[in-house]
Amino acid sequence: MKLSKRRSALLAAGLSGALLLSACGGGDDGGSGGGGGGEGSTGGTFSVYIGEPENPLVPGNTTESEGDQVISSLWTGLVRYTEEGEVDYSGVAESIESEDNTTWTVTLKDGWTFHDGTPVDAQSFVDAWNYTAYSPNAQGAASYLSRIQGYDDLQAPVDAEGNATGEPAAQQMSGLAVVDEQTFTVTLSSPFSNFPAITGYNSFHPLPDSFFEDPEAFGTRPIGNGPFQAEEDFVPGQGITLTRYEDYAGEDAAQADSVEYNVYADVSTAYTDVQAGNLDIVDVIPPDVIESAEGEFGDRFIRTESSQITYLSFPTYDQRFADPRVRQAFSMAVDREAISEAIFQGTRAPADSFIPPVIDGYREGSCTYCTLDPDEANRLLDEAGFDRSRPVDLWFNSGAGHDAWMEAVGNQIRENLGLEYTLQGNLDFAEYLPLLEARGATGPFRYGWSFDYPAADSYLTPLFTAASLAPAGSNYSFYTNPEVDELIAQGDQAETPEAGIEDYQAAEDIVAEDMPMAPMFFTEIQSVTSENVSGVRLDLFQRIVTSEVTVNS
Repeated sequence: MKLSKRRSALLAAGLSGALLLSACGGGDDGGSGGGGGGEGSTGGTFSVYIGEPENPLVPGNTTESEGDQVISSLWTGLVRYTEEGEVDYSGVAESIESEDNTTWTVTLKDGWTFHDGTPVDAQSFVDAWNYTAYSPNAQGAASYLSRIQGYDDLQAPVDAEGNATGEPAAQQMSGLAVVDEQTFTVTLSSPFSNFPAITGYNSFHPLPDSFFEDPEAFGTRPIGNGPFQAEEDFVPGQGITLTRYEDYAGEDAAQADSVEYNVYADVSTAYTDVQAGNLDIVDVIPPDVIESAEGEFGDRFIRTESSQITYLSFPTYDQRFADPRVRQAFSMAVDREAISEAIFQGTRAPADSFIPPVIDGYREGSCTYCTLDPDEANRLLDEAGFDRSRPVDLWFNSGAGHDAWMEAVGNQIRENLGLEYTLQGNLDFAEYLPLLEARGATGPFRYGWSFDYPAADSYLTPLFTAASLAPAGSNYSFYTNPEVDELIAQGDQAETPEAGIEDYQAAEDIVAEDMPMAPMFFTEIQSVTSENVSGVRLDLFQRIVTSEVTVNS
C-alpha cells in the first residue's frame, strides 16, 4: 500500500502509504469462524495514535498507513496471512482455486455479515471491485485490480496531461461473474500465480449495499465486516471510537469493548501522552526517543521486524531530476550507515536493494548506487550538467519524526555535492500525499513502502509500473520503463510465485539503474504502550492487531 503499499501502500510515521493486511494465524476449517465478539472477550477500552488519514474510510480509496490502520479493524478480507507471510484462509474465503492461474473460483464461507446485518456474499465483492476499478470514482487503490479482464474498459480515455476526455467503455469488468451467493469467478487478462495472496489487500474488500446509496456518508461512518464496527462518525482532526462487533464471524474476535483512534498532528505529542498515561499505544515512536524508551518502558517497549523500506524518491517529471545520473549521484552522496547510527541508534539498516531481506527474492547489494561514493557522485552530476547554483528542495510530511534524518540527508548533500538545500516539511500527512499525486514535489521527497501482500512483486508493481501511476496507484515518482513492465508481467505469468522471482529480480536491476527512488533504510519498528494494555502486536504490515489487545483490569 501506499505509503503507500503502513501504508502501501505511504506511512505518516514511517511508511507512505502503502498498504497492507492482517497477519493472522488460524485453521482452514471451512467454518464460519469463532463467531461473536462476546465469548472470551475481556472488555474495556484502549486508545491508539494515528495521523490524519488522507481520505474518507473506504477500503478501495485507502492506500496509506493511517487510514489503513482503521480499515484493518473494520474489515476482514478474503484471506489473511500467517506471521511467516503465507496465505491463511481464516478470512471470508473458503478457497480461491484455479487450474490455469487465469480463471479463479472464489468460494466464500457461510455466516459472514456486515455490521448492518446484511450478508457478505459474492455480489458484495463483485460490486465493490467494479466500483473501485471504475476510473470516474477516483479510488486510489484501483490499480491493484488492473490484472482482471475488462479493467481497461472501466478507464476513461485521457489526454497527454492525464485529464479525462470521455467516459469509460463499461462500468463492470468482464472478468467478474457471480455464480451463486457464495461463489464468484475472476478471469484475469493473463496468468498470475500469486492472485490468492493479493486478495487480502484493501482493494479486494467487500462493500454492503448501503455504500452505493451514499458513498460520501459511508466514508464518514463506514460499515465493514471486521471485528470492530463504527457507531459514530469519524471526525477529522479528532478520530473515531470503534466498538466490538458481537456478530463477527471470524476467528479473531475483539477482546476489548472498544478502540479509540485519536488523531495527532505530531507523534512526539502522542509519545508524551503515552508517558503520562493519556494514550495507550504509539506504533512508531520518534527517532530521538528510541535510546531512552527501552529503559523507560521495559517490556512495554516493542521491537518489530519490518517489511518497510524508506526511500528518497525523485520527481522524474521535473527536468532537474529527469536524468538517471542525477538520481544516481544523489543516492551515492548519502551515508546511510552514519544516519542510521546518529539518528536511529542503529535501528534502521542501510538499504541495499529494492526488495527487503524479509522477502524471497532479496539479493544483498543489488542496488549498486546505494553505496557512499562522493567522487563518483560528483562525476555523474557534472556529466549530467546539473545546475549546482540552485538549492535543492527536500520534501517530507510533518509531525512524524522525519525532520532529523531528512536534515542529515541535506547536510550530506551539501558536504558531498556542494549543494545547498531547503527543508520542505510543513505539510501534514493528509496534505502531503495529494501534493505528490499532483506532481507538486520540486525535489527529492521522503516515501515509505511496506508490502500489500508478502511477495517480491509487491515492491515493484505498485511503485515502478505504468499501470500504477498516481493518483490511481502509488507510483509517485511517475517513473515508467516498458522493459520493467514486461519483466514484471513475465514474473506474474510464471507457473508459481517462486518461479517468477528471477523475472522480478531482472526488473529490479533495471529500476536500480534508473534509480527513480533511492532505497535508504530497512526499518525496525519501535512501539510503546501504557500500563493499561497487554497483548499488543504489530502484524507484517506494521499495523496494530487491535482484536488481540487486552485491556488490563
